[in-house]
Amino acid sequence: MATSATAPLASATFRLADEQATLALGDALARGLEEQRAHLLACGFVLWLRGDLGAGKTSLARALLRALGVQGSVKSPTFSLVEPYVISSLHLHHFDFYRFSDAGDFAAAGFRELFGPGNVCLIEWPERALGAAPAPDLSVRLDVLDEGRAACCTAWSEAGDRCLRLAMTMMEAGGDA
Repeated sequence: MATSATAPLASATFRLADEQATLALGDALARGLEEQRAHLLACGFVLWLRGDLGAGKTSLARALLRALGVQGSVKSPTFSLVEPYVISSLHLHHFDFYRFSDAGDFAAAGFRELFGPGNVCLIEWPERALGAAPAPDLSVRLDVLDEGRAACCTAWSEAGDRCLRLAMTMMEAGGDA
């Protein structure tokens, strides 16, 4: 996991008109991660997913995990706190910190060892562990609009920037870049 910058390196907002658009963004972000697999194995990657209840955080995470090759059920980690997946030598951890009352819950859960080289960590509700959970390489804020959603993406590291730039290219090309 790279050290995150204090100021964003890049940002983009995607209009997600429907579920298909959310799937396309998940696929684009997955492609951005796959393109830098060697970096992920050496450093890891942290993706924060923010937004109100029902904004689509789990749907986006599910689309990304499926695009990375996760087979079978992709469950919400709301009650288990983390759902682990393994794709080849890459370990994917989908966290949900909604039930945390403060950052101390992160330390008590013993999750620190799941971050770092070879680990891609998707965190829903990261603000519930602010100051304890690792800083993001990329953050995505999902907002419900009158029609559809908006995904505001911010890159905080070079790896996050590479992921976001490829996702931007793919989304501009209709997901086929």
